[in-house]
Parts: sequence; structure tokens; C-alpha cells
Amino acid sequence: MPIYQYKAYVAGGGTTAGVVDADTPRDARAKLRRENILVSELRELRGGGKRAVGETGSSAARGVSLFDRLQKLRAASTGPTSANLEIVAAATRQLGTLLGAGIPLIEALKALIEQTEHRRAETMFRHVRERVTQGASLADALSEHPSWFNDFYVNMVRAGQATGNLDVVFKRLADYMQAQRALRRKVVSALTYPAMMVGIGVIVVSILMTLVVPKITAMLVDTGQTLPTPTRVLITVSDLFKNYWWVGALAIAAISFVFERIYRRSAGGRLFIDRSLLRIPVIGDLLRKQAIARFTHTLSTLLQSGVPVVQSLEITRNVVGNRVLSDATEVIRSRIVEGTDIGTPMRATGVFPPVVCYMVQVGEQSGEIEQMLDRIGAAYDEEIEITTGRLTSVLEPILIIFLAVVVGYIVISIVLPILKVGQIQ
Repeated sequence: MPIYQYKAYVAGGGTTAGVVDADTPRDARAKLRRENILVSELRELRGGGKRAVGETGSSAARGVSLFDRLQKLRAASTGPTSANLEIVAAATRQLGTLLGAGIPLIEALKALIEQTEHRRAETMFRHVRERVTQGASLADALSEHPSWFNDFYVNMVRAGQATGNLDVVFKRLADYMQAQRALRRKVVSALTYPAMMVGIGVIVVSILMTLVVPKITAMLVDTGQTLPTPTRVLITVSDLFKNYWWVGALAIAAISFVFERIYRRSAGGRLFIDRSLLRIPVIGDLLRKQAIARFTHTLSTLLQSGVPVVQSLEITRNVVGNRVLSDATEVIRSRIVEGTDIGTPMRATGVFPPVVCYMVQVGEQSGEIEQMLDRIGAAYDEEIEITTGRLTSVLEPILIIFLAVVVGYIVISIVLPILKVGQIQ
């Protein structure tokens, strides 16, 4: 069923705009007329683009196909955007509540469309509702929008439909996304202040070295005296800042470009980088705990929703966020295919802490592996909060001392020749 974007007049002489789904432009106008809306302009939406009603459809169809392919390629490499995740998280919570109240899926999607304020999200949900109305499963309809729903989300919905617990799955998904966002906010908030200090420090030092120091050192050079070694070093560094700052900018850009290409396009390079990051004191411990928490929460959510363990591990491997743990997850998955349990190959990888492996084995033996994974994830969430606080407390004094040393060196390098002139006089 096509989706049309319209501009129209409403009772009282006001204007409005929106989207409506209908089989034909005539049906769309009639549908809006029944709501006392007089259409002035009607355009058919096609995969995020639009064309005026009455255009030839062949070129538009080709454009839609190309657009869809580009969207899928982009989503496969980057995943849903943060803005999309916010919208999807709220919509997931609403769907779980509506379905849990006994409202049919089609009606729940209709209510969701009416409440959605984001235009692109409204168009996407209208397309999902149209596909479900045509007989497609909800999971298949969602999979056609990879920039909004990743494999984890789609497989969770597919498992919920298969077990008849779709409302429960939506609530679990909403809880999972909320927990992941909270975890991400904790890490980001812990690193924001140190990052701001570094940025401000770099700006202040750059201004001093390029604008203030050259003027002062020029006066010192004009005195004709032999300058102390710290002052000569300061003048050299200041000249480098002033005359060759673009070399540093190009070097940073080149390093960033090479890093991005290695990390995204080279499996070996990404493994090397992720392994190196895990070895950094404090920060590596935080990254490891964050990846393990994501691993346990994701696997637990999938297993509780009825997704088979092999498929759950395959999905978890793609969302764990660290190549070292991703490769370890693949090893566990391949060993399970051979008939072993989860805890034994997990311990053999050497990536997971012994206590995690032990708790997983206990959960398997007691038949409560999902609950045990949830407990592990909750414990690591608490440890992440402690580690982020420790990281902040360690970084702040280090950065303050570093900036104090830099500024102090600049001041001493300027004051020394001035004191020397005073002694001569």
C-alpha cells in the first residue's frame, strides 16, 4: 500500500501536513475528506524520497531500489544511529504495553503511527504496518529497515512471534535498550570531563605558544643576552607551533584516517587494536567489563526470548563491540555446534574471567543459565560504575598536574632571562 505525503486545509481555514496510507491517490483524498481535511497537494513517498502523483513509475522504482540498497549497505556497516535508537526504544516500550493489554498488532501499530512525531519514523512504521497487513510477519517487515532495526532486534521479534510471547519480548527489548543506553551514558559521562580538560588545555597551550610566547621571547632576544637553555627550547617549540602547525594537523588527520581504515576494513588490524586497548591500565579493564556486560545481557535476553543458543551466540558475537570477545564468542559457538557446553570453551578461550566461567557452568547445571547471565551482567554493571568513578579520579589529577607542568615550564622559561637581566643591572 503506497504512502502519501499531503498538504491540506482544515476546518476554520488553517493548514496542516502529514502522511497517509492508501491504495490510490483518490482513496487517499477520500480518506482525508472523511476527516474534514481538504487536500491541496499530494505526493507519494518512495523509500524516503518522494515524487508527485502521476509521475511515471519506472525510473522512480529504480531509484527506490538503489536507495534501499544504499541504506542496507550503510546500516550493515554502521548499524542504527543513536537518534533512531532513541525512537525505537520508546516505540518498543509502547508496543509491549499495547500488546500486553490485548490490543491486536495492527491496531497497536496504528496507535504507534498516530503518536510518532518524527516524520521518517512515521513513514517507516506505516510501511511496517502495510507489510503486516499484506500477510508478512512482523520480523520480516522490520528486517526491511536495517537502519532502524538490527539483527538482534529482528531475531528477538521472530522468536517472540514463534513462542507467542511478543509482548514479553518487546518489554525485554525495551529493558535491554534502556540498560545499554544507561551503561553507555555512564561511560561517556566519566570520560567527558577529562576529555574537556584535554581539549581546553590544548587550546590554551596552543594560544600561548603561537600568540603570547613569540611576542615575549622576541623582546628577550632583542636584549642581546645569552638566553637560558629552557628559554631557547621554548622559543624553538614556539616557532614550530607558529610555522608548522599545519604539519601536526595533517599528521593527526592521517593517523585518524589510517586508524579508521585499519579498524573497519582489516580484521587483523581491528583485533590488534582491540587487544591493545584491553591492555591499557584502568581503561582496558573498563572496556573489558563493558564488553562482558554487553555479552551477558545480550545472550540472556536472546535465550529468555526463545532464540536457539547457537543463533544467540552468533548474534551476540556481532554486538559485543570488541573483536577479542567477538572471536572468543565464535569459538564458543563452534564448540557448542560440536556438542559441548558453554562454560568449558568459554574457560578455554582465556578471555573471560574465571568467575564468569564458573557462574555460567553453575547456571548450566542448574538449568538457570539465563538468570545466571543476568546476574553476571548486573554485577558487571556495578563494577563498571565503580571503575568509571576510579578512572575519573585517576585522570583528573594526572591531567591537572600535566597542564600545570606545561604552563609552569612556560612561565619559568620567560622569567629566568628577566631575572638574569635584573641581576646584571
